[in-house]
Amino acid sequence: MIAELDRGGIAGHPRGLTTLFLTEYWERFSYYGMRAILLLFMVASPAAGGLGLDTQTAAGIYGLYTGSVYLATIPGGFIADRLLGLRRAILVGGILIALGHYTLAFHGVRMLFFAGLVLIVLGTGLLKANVSSLLGQLYAPDDERRDAGFSIFYMGINLGAFVSPFICGYLGQRIGWHWGFGAAGLGMTLGLLQYVAMGKRLGTAGFLREPPKDAGRLWLLVGASVALLGTVLILSGQYRDYLIAGSAVVLFAWLLLKGAQDAIERKRIAAIALLFVFATLFWAGFEQAGSSLTLFADRITENQFFGQPSSWFQSVEPFFVITLAPVFAWLWIRLGSRQPSSPAKFAIALLLLSSSFFLVAFAARIFEQQQVQVSPWWLVGVYLLHALGELSLSPVGLSMVTKLSPARIQGFIMGTWFLTNALGNFTAGSVAGFFDRLPLPQLFGAVGLVSLAATLLLAVLVKPIRGLMSGVR
Repeated sequence: MIAELDRGGIAGHPRGLTTLFLTEYWERFSYYGMRAILLLFMVASPAAGGLGLDTQTAAGIYGLYTGSVYLATIPGGFIADRLLGLRRAILVGGILIALGHYTLAFHGVRMLFFAGLVLIVLGTGLLKANVSSLLGQLYAPDDERRDAGFSIFYMGINLGAFVSPFICGYLGQRIGWHWGFGAAGLGMTLGLLQYVAMGKRLGTAGFLREPPKDAGRLWLLVGASVALLGTVLILSGQYRDYLIAGSAVVLFAWLLLKGAQDAIERKRIAAIALLFVFATLFWAGFEQAGSSLTLFADRITENQFFGQPSSWFQSVEPFFVITLAPVFAWLWIRLGSRQPSSPAKFAIALLLLSSSFFLVAFAARIFEQQQVQVSPWWLVGVYLLHALGELSLSPVGLSMVTKLSPARIQGFIMGTWFLTNALGNFTAGSVAGFFDRLPLPQLFGAVGLVSLAATLLLAVLVKPIRGLMSGVR
């Protein structure tokens, strides 16, 4: 583990933060660049180079893919903890992601399209949660720089998300879909090159402490589990969300009964489990950005946004995150022990999310009444509120998990935490499927009301959850 006094990196943080910042930048460049055009490609007609799917089917595939990306972090965390170590798992994951994007770039071959999605899912499962866990190992447990470090790291995530729609979106919508997918693959390749070249900055963090025992049996178990999980996801249909939620309950039950070694660990895992519920509700609304809000931008909003493709709207929210992340990082350090607790920050995030959907519901009402495309500033306002909410919850949640999780099972718990994104994305895809079937003010208003109810409930639970955290803020 890196010494706690390492201040040779960005703004006095550990040197390895730079390596992981750039790794996550390029991985998110590839993910969000592809995501910016994914749904648009699926609903585009074959004459326009797309798959020609109806909105409900395309939204279902979108939700299955984006949810599976985060669901795969559970076996990815297990593989890192028991078989490869964090460092090697991230490398292998990046290779699979790059191969997946290059596979998508084969134009007009539908089976290769789905094969590419599978490769990206498997690769992201190995990379996404483990890079966050590796970052946590660069700080001592009581290091007050931790939340600020995760905020800087999160700025790298959103810098990639900001830049990629400009490149992949333009190439995909204006030149050819396969060019957009290929650019995403190139981005991940660049990320892999810098990860290897700058690996020394990570020191000894992320390596296995001892060789794995019964590695063959463990790999067989992982392979069987992934195959079973994939089969369940494909066949479960409308019951998928319930199955994943049930799996989360089983995982946390196991962690509480078998994973925790004492009362304090059990209480802290219980705190993670409670905040898991509210984070899931947040992502279910937030991830409308790539589905229903993408369709809103393409069909209902004036697409003369800087005179460029509708996919460029997906750069607005990351722009606000990039701009505001240093402010949040400075604010948490400035407040120190006086900053709001993690549960309180989650409640703030849900309130901001709720406000954003009431705003877009109002814009949708204007469209219904006037039958004229609405100003892009409505979506700009929505994405500003999303950015404020994201900064209040996502980096804080990652930091919280690294603080509350026992070190011996941190990768597994981080993978379990990313089930919040999986469930949120599955739900987001299901909600987007109603885009053509429900009045949009009703659809977006319902999301806002659910988020508001979650805000009020969490506000009541802030103090009890803080008690479970046993001194960790």
